[in-house]
Amino acid sequence: MAARLLRSIHEVSATDWNALNLCGQPFLRHEFLAALEDTGCVSSATGWITNHLVLLNPQGTLIAAMPLYLKTHSMGEFVFDFSWAEFYNHHFSNAGLSYYPKLVSAIPFTPASGPRLLLAKNADPQLLRNELITALNSFIKELKLSSAHVLFPHEEDLNALKASGWLTRTQCQFHWFNRGYQSMEDFLSSFRADKRKKVRRERRRVLEEFGIQFKTLNGNELNTELWQKVFSFSQTTFHQHGHEHYLSPEFFQRIAQTLPTQVMVKLAEYRGEPVAAAIFFISNTTLFGRYWGAEHRFDSLHFETCYYQGIEFCIEQGLQLFEPGTQGEHKIARGFEPTLTYSAHYVGNTHFHQILSDHLIRERQAVDHYAAELTAHTPFHRQTHSENP
Repeated sequence: MAARLLRSIHEVSATDWNALNLCGQPFLRHEFLAALEDTGCVSSATGWITNHLVLLNPQGTLIAAMPLYLKTHSMGEFVFDFSWAEFYNHHFSNAGLSYYPKLVSAIPFTPASGPRLLLAKNADPQLLRNELITALNSFIKELKLSSAHVLFPHEEDLNALKASGWLTRTQCQFHWFNRGYQSMEDFLSSFRADKRKKVRRERRRVLEEFGIQFKTLNGNELNTELWQKVFSFSQTTFHQHGHEHYLSPEFFQRIAQTLPTQVMVKLAEYRGEPVAAAIFFISNTTLFGRYWGAEHRFDSLHFETCYYQGIEFCIEQGLQLFEPGTQGEHKIARGFEPTLTYSAHYVGNTHFHQILSDHLIRERQAVDHYAAELTAHTPFHRQTHSENP
């Protein structure tokens, strides 16, 4: 097998890339990665330099791949290693290597779990995973990089990396699980009475007192003007929190054309005019909440647009999981549950590897304790929600 690093996703065809086992995820599709490149969201200027790793068989057929970027910073990853970089550069830069650039296998700006070692269907998964990891380790040394990081991998990929000597890190997100609910009321019936009353009060405030109505739109049902409006909501929210938006309206319009049924917008209207929106992505099993924004402040509108509308959509469509993004303990009261997510990390410096290993053990203990504490505060009847499905 031959291993290559691609400088652009366009060096392989969409047909060949999408034939790999992507587990139905829109973020891993050729169209999504191409839109990031073609609209300039990932580039040397933004510090995300395409270096996708591919394996080709002797006939030149693509049989495995990793989405991979050379990073000159740690922004847009959602697995925070800023303190690692500071420590490394302070203590180990005299060895001739700075922390940046580093290699990152991730979906840019997207903290969603999924496969990172993409394999041909009906292939030997253990063989291909080992070949990819061996090739990746070789490129890390060849490029003289301090480290490499695989963010939010599925369990099979995480275990393969761990077996190869990579360190593993644990974080906590808040996910919603579909336990066969037939309706929103069926879901709320699993809540304790006081918690159920609070949710109903929040929903009434938005839907009845304010009279806000919602439209569910596939990507191709928004014209250019409406996409600009929806993006402006999201951009305003970013600015209010002191951040710049990672993506662009051109990116969303491109995705709406190439993956129309895997992009969904919940549009909130007040007196017939759009006032807020949430942008979601859809796989065959999961709803992913990504961006939200509002033009005017309405009490509880954020909860309704981003969470309750998403939960209702999952129930209606039979989706099993709702990943609304990172952080947010406020999601607990609304039916989301503490869920562990993972990353894997290769560090070349032996001394730093040991320091980081010790740190990650302590961090894992703290995260486990944090998740257990929060699980005790979920709104469900205890006997029906002992653990995540």
